[in-house]
Amino acid sequence: MTRAPVRPEMLRWAIERARMSPDDLIARFKKLEEWLQGEVQPTLKQLEAFANAVHVPVGYLFLPEPPEEQLPIPDFRTVAGRPLERPSPNLLEMIYACQERQSWYADFARLYQEPALPFVGSATLDTAPEVVAARIRETLGFSIEERRDCATWEEALRLFIRRADDAGILVMVSGIVFSNTKRKLDVEEFRGFALVDRRAPLVFINGADTKAAQMFTLAHELAHIWLGASALSNASAAPIGGFRREEVWCNKVAAELLAPLQAIREELRPNEPLEKTLRRLARHFKVSTLVVLRRLLDSGALTRPQFDVAWQEEIGRLRELTRSASDGGNFYRTTLSRVSHRFTRALVISTLEGQTLYRDAFRMLGVRKTETFNNLGREVGVIM
Repeated sequence: MTRAPVRPEMLRWAIERARMSPDDLIARFKKLEEWLQGEVQPTLKQLEAFANAVHVPVGYLFLPEPPEEQLPIPDFRTVAGRPLERPSPNLLEMIYACQERQSWYADFARLYQEPALPFVGSATLDTAPEVVAARIRETLGFSIEERRDCATWEEALRLFIRRADDAGILVMVSGIVFSNTKRKLDVEEFRGFALVDRRAPLVFINGADTKAAQMFTLAHELAHIWLGASALSNASAAPIGGFRREEVWCNKVAAELLAPLQAIREELRPNEPLEKTLRRLARHFKVSTLVVLRRLLDSGALTRPQFDVAWQEEIGRLRELTRSASDGGNFYRTTLSRVSHRFTRALVISTLEGQTLYRDAFRMLGVRKTETFNNLGREVGVIM
């Protein structure tokens, strides 16, 4: 029996990195306490199982000390100049997976001579947010009237994603890592990120958030695409200090895109109770009540003290909705949402033409069976 020469400190680091405790693993690894005390070392097979359980590359465990894991994209989630805690394995794996998909699609786009998208990087921080919001709205053809006619926030979000997809942007939405329902993404850690490329701009949205909140995240990340700045975000409509200048700018663009200030002012009714105003305007614009609150403050309809009280009340209410958010529904629609309609269609075409191996296509789509792959091909209109 071959024992793995690993240091107990590395095992403890791996558990902490996975945001677990030894109690979470002791039922599966009976001698975990002995491993952590250095009384005995795991076998190679046990170590591989342990690495899989804590979502760490097994090679890391043989290092003399923990590696310094850096996010592969700029982290704009700082608050009051303080960076957030180190990224979780779930977040890192989603960024790496999306980078692989983006790289693949960029090669596909060049092969099929798809043109570079002129709007990527077309704005600067000196461009007025109102101007950029109008450009995004025009490019996507995403009007307030269309959103108002949508029966639900989910329907409005699907419309928003479809318009972005039609414009050439890969939009991926998931609340879990790949198709593993046990590995849920944490909204408190991040809400989305943008990966900039002239032919394959990509936006990822944390699907564990509410549908209305996802609308704002998508709008915020689109602003990053127009700015030409890849970034990890914790998008919030809150007008608070401490955020990077880019985040403040993107928030302003997102708010104006979803709820133009002039349109908000036109919808205000004298003496209407705030709660009723919030619900009515949220339904009308298909945005979160937090976005409405932000715009009421911007319009002068609320004072800052009134805003602060209402904001905290809404945060508490929406936190309950977030806990009950589901990533279920139709399997194929959910899968397409996780990897984007545009990406899936291109990948199926490339695989059927022999340009991409089936195993690589399965990995990037997060599927295991040929039947599932073929059904996804039918969903995107490639296979009849």
